[in-house]
Amino acid sequence: MNSENSLNIGRHSRREAVSRIGCGFGGLALGTLLGEFDRSALGADSVRHSVQQKRPHHPPKATAVIQLFMHGGPSQVDLLDPKPELSRMSGQTPPAEVADDENRTTYLLGSPFKFSRHGKSGLEFSEVLPGIAQHADDIAVIRSMFTEHRNHEQAIWMANTGLITSGRPNIGSWVAYGLGAENQNLPAYVALPDPAGLPVDGSRNWSNGWLPPVYQGTAIRSEGMPVLHLQPKVARTTMIDQGRMDLLRKLNTQHQLARAGEMELDARIASFELAARMQLSATDALDLNQETPATQQLYGLDQDKTRSYGKRCLMARRLVERGVRFVQIFMAGQPWDTHANNVSGTRSCCEQTDLPVAGLLMDLKQRGLLDSTLILWGGEFGRTPGAEQRDGNKTPGIEGRDHHPYGFSVWLAGGGIRGGQAYGATDDFGYRAIADRTQTADLHATILHQLGLDHERLTYNHNSRDERLTDVYHAEVIRQLV
Repeated sequence: MNSENSLNIGRHSRREAVSRIGCGFGGLALGTLLGEFDRSALGADSVRHSVQQKRPHHPPKATAVIQLFMHGGPSQVDLLDPKPELSRMSGQTPPAEVADDENRTTYLLGSPFKFSRHGKSGLEFSEVLPGIAQHADDIAVIRSMFTEHRNHEQAIWMANTGLITSGRPNIGSWVAYGLGAENQNLPAYVALPDPAGLPVDGSRNWSNGWLPPVYQGTAIRSEGMPVLHLQPKVARTTMIDQGRMDLLRKLNTQHQLARAGEMELDARIASFELAARMQLSATDALDLNQETPATQQLYGLDQDKTRSYGKRCLMARRLVERGVRFVQIFMAGQPWDTHANNVSGTRSCCEQTDLPVAGLLMDLKQRGLLDSTLILWGGEFGRTPGAEQRDGNKTPGIEGRDHHPYGFSVWLAGGGIRGGQAYGATDDFGYRAIADRTQTADLHATILHQLGLDHERLTYNHNSRDERLTDVYHAEVIRQLV
């Protein structure tokens, strides 16, 4: 696809763009190369467990999700939940109702960052989020989140899978299972890890758990070859490729018929078929050189601090534009885990992410894609309102904040979300959610709802039990947001 065609995508609807990209010359060429694989002969399970597009339970407001996962737990009182009383009492002993239950914080720590109102809504943001703040009227901040564990891994599992136990499917896998893919030449679920390193818990962040393996997230690199081993080392003629694929298709069919019901085998074959289809589509989708210099600058690709995260944000837009259902963007390690130097650590994370995220929101809006793309920003928990002093370090100015599960903030934008509002509230110190308390299951139910999925109907029978993303919780869609 040339740059002119790429730019023209923004002038069409998302569905039109998907159709043109997936069924254009490249799609036809690959279809000819691969032929059609008759899965009906393999039984109902093989047909059921595929990423063929499926009907939602109700008319959706969103067709895709981009999750901006902030590993480590961003500080709600420094970013999204202003607390004047906390600042007034900074340095004093915490009152009993907000005392640290692990006795690792000794005094209250007000935020050094100034908050101000933005947009027609007057929604408040910290000064270290100047780019995101410009989109205040499109953003709904949930200030009343709480979770069930203060350790990173368990809280990450909760945020991504719905429970604090390991081995469950991630929300992206549930979406792929429930909706399939709009574009059969690309995965339904994509993860974009940081080239500097994997996030905490590694590839389990995009695991399918006990869902069939075909719903696992596909990790794509933002540096070097996006998908390893996707392109052949030596170019081959169409005739040679056709013959190889014909033979392979026959062998795969015979192999699967002899091993009916082996979902890992089905998934392995499906993944190789997808890889073949991706040889053209993925290369095109991930070619950022097709973007104008102005668009690249919008995402911060011209700056050292923002280039890495900006590339992944731009890749995410190009992927959802082409029919990918769920895209996750990760940072290396857990950079928001500011046990020490909370001020400098929080500022550094914002300097890396604020401009690219603002660029993503702007770009989606300009292309008419924000209405159909739901953005989720947040981590696994928040940070304590009190100062954490580790290893006897009591130097003022370089204090940290500890893990905090009792009240924290995330935000949503696009995908039919009513922006320009703060939902819920914590107490005067940002310690505990007290109004419209929102559990992870409520957030998950709301995301699924926007995609046209009923969280109570989206089930998978595992060990003779109908499992759900929201599992045992009495989850409710947050109606004020939708």
